[in-house]
Amino acid sequence: MKTKLSAKNLNISFGAKEVLKNIDIQFVEHEITALIGPSGCGKSTLLRSFNRMHDLSPDAKITGTLQLEDLDLYAKSVPVTQIRKRIGMVFQKANPFPKSIYENIAYGLRINNLPCDKSIVEKALREAFLWEEVKNDLKMPATRLSGGQQQRLCIARAVALRPEVILMDEPCSALDPVSTLKIEELIVYLKKKYTIVIVTHNMQQAQRIADKTVFLYLGEIKEEGPTQKIFGSPENEMTANYIHGQFG
Repeated sequence: MKTKLSAKNLNISFGAKEVLKNIDIQFVEHEITALIGPSGCGKSTLLRSFNRMHDLSPDAKITGTLQLEDLDLYAKSVPVTQIRKRIGMVFQKANPFPKSIYENIAYGLRINNLPCDKSIVEKALREAFLWEEVKNDLKMPATRLSGGQQQRLCIARAVALRPEVILMDEPCSALDPVSTLKIEELIVYLKKKYTIVIVTHNMQQAQRIADKTVFLYLGEIKEEGPTQKIFGSPENEMTANYIHGQFG
């Protein structure tokens, strides 16, 4: 199994607040890894560190090593635009551009100097299980789509750039059960081509889609392993208490 993404001795703080402590983790190529844990435990902070989202926080301090294969993600010689082409991001709330469905895909391709035509846009929409629903309405404002469709459009926008990794920060938290199921089916389909890391508070979702699960608590990894083992026979009592709803 090939390690696609990794962190070694990662520590992140914002001002005086230490958020992540001594994180060592590896994400395997073409697997789905779920990050679970109570609110404020550092899941999203860890996720966002991999595509340099914390660059925008002036009080952020990051030490340790983060790598995409052999590439040091925080090397001064590596432009953040290059990283974000290779590591896509899907946020908790769908955030389509105030443009047409077509332009939501095409715009990202153009600003990254990538080829852009209708066939490429169609391919991205098909890959996000959205083409059949919007193929006759490509000029329609993306904001008129349903919440679930908007989130799939954001996934299409991410995959259009042909990244190697897709980071997802609670992509289903604002969706109804039917839309959530479609997104979950899509995520499982996408792992054939991409490595996926997802933050989720939904324990059932983690069990349904994740190959590996990582439990974080107060900025530290308490347990990680195959999802079936984490939920079936966790070694850490705190992990067991969390997944059985005793806190969180």
